[in-house]
Amino acid sequence: MLPSILTTVSLFSGFYAIVAAINHQFFHAAVAIIIAGVFDGLDGRVARLTGTASRFGEEYDSLCDLVSFGVAPAILAYQWVLFSYGRYGWLAAFLYVAATALRLARFNSQSPGDGSKNFTGLPCPAAGGMIATSYLFCHFFEIGGRVMEIMVMVAVYPLSYLMVSSITYQSFKHPETQRKKVFQMMVGLVVLIMVLATEPRVTLFLLALIYVLSGPLAAAYRLLAPAKKVVASEPEQTAQDGSAPSEPAGPEPEPKVEVDISPVTDNRTQQEK
Repeated sequence: MLPSILTTVSLFSGFYAIVAAINHQFFHAAVAIIIAGVFDGLDGRVARLTGTASRFGEEYDSLCDLVSFGVAPAILAYQWVLFSYGRYGWLAAFLYVAATALRLARFNSQSPGDGSKNFTGLPCPAAGGMIATSYLFCHFFEIGGRVMEIMVMVAVYPLSYLMVSSITYQSFKHPETQRKKVFQMMVGLVVLIMVLATEPRVTLFLLALIYVLSGPLAAAYRLLAPAKKVVASEPEQTAQDGSAPSEPAGPEPEPKVEVDISPVTDNRTQQEK
């Protein structure tokens, strides 16, 4: 029951975000989406720690994710910015919801043996958190106007594409932690909490942006790194006519002369014998 209760709290937060966005309470909607992401991360960990993971819990979690990180961020983006673009605005919101549903369907259709430590495609909680923290960031710096609207409109399409792409993202579900590194991780956690507490509306946006960009940057690095190795290991260039360069001719080896060094027998000695 405990993982399902946490999932229900995530669903409640997502539904509240939809209601708040419809009422133009965008700050409350953005905070509710972030809270939904926190509980969505807790229910899976609790299920694994307590050994209560089930097929029902996985399906229930996916349905709740579609509401909390698919519909809620789309409604927030539409009521905040996209409505000014008319038909193109609500089509962009629909594209985001459809990409979220496709991403969750692909995730559920994977066999248990195909599971890895990485996500295939941008996780929908990260995409929804990107939209929510974008509003918090703009609200903190009082960013508005046509430029902001265009940036949000354009950002919806890359987020939708990244969710259904084959780009891998770190999942952090099964961290390989050695006992000797537990203390270092605790220190890093304390530093992270301090950074987040300085100004959450800015630091949460930066963390979400770094995570969203980490997938494409890692994929680009993997594509460029093997190319550099191949270029470094290529043999020397051939001659201009296309033939392989011939080795420099050296001096011809001197002919070997065989000399008979066997001892010469004295004829007189043989006669005496």
